[in-house]
This record gives sequence, C-alpha cells and structure tokens, in this order.
Amino acid sequence: QVHMVESGGGLVQAGGSLRLSCAASGSIFSINVMGWYRQAPGKQRELVAAIASDGTTNYADSVKGRFTISRDNPKNTVYLQMNSLKPEDTAVYYCKGGLRVSGGLGDYWGRGTQVTVSS
Repeated sequence: QVHMVESGGGLVQAGGSLRLSCAASGSIFSINVMGWYRQAPGKQRELVAAIASDGTTNYADSVKGRFTISRDNPKNTVYLQMNSLKPEDTAVYYCKGGLRVSGGLGDYWGRGTQVTVSS
C-alpha cells in the first residue's frame, strides 16, 4: 500500500508562517510531480503549488512570493513553506503525488491538514 501523510497544519495569526510536510511511503518506484492543493469551505479544490522531479515549480498567482514548495527526493517528501499568511489562505491543504508503483502510474492523495489563519 502507498500512503501520503501530511503534517504541519495549525492555527496562526495573519502575517505568520507555517511549514507543511507530506511524506510518501510504501512500495514506490519513483515520484513524478508532487503538489499541494487546498479547499476552503464552499469552494472547489485548487492547486497551490507543484514541483516536478527536476525541481521545476509552479505556483498559483495568489501565493506567489509568499509560499515556497520544495522536495527531498531520497525521503519522498514534499514541503510547503507558507509565509505572510492571510485569512484567505484558510483551508484544508492536501498533497498529491504522481507515483509509479507496481501497478503503474497513478495520483495519490493525502487526507489533508487544516490551516487556519486568524485576522
């Protein structure tokens, strides 16, 4: 079995910082793109940031300059450093990994971690 487990969410005041981590575990041959998504109440899930295996990154316009995505390939882990947080960043944050496992390629999601930014 393959698992994606997020950690690092919590409650923070506006202007503060949080660092999210997501570790993939199980029988994984390789990992392609890893990404962070978020879903606020009443809204659709949206891409926050993604990083390819070569380090190429992509960010939503709303987080550019404030969030930084990185990955540690030997540890199968992706991080999201979130600075200058705003109340509108409040959401459940999910990680997703494009994983090659014994059955082939597939997208695997974590269960999510809550981020709450108070004004």
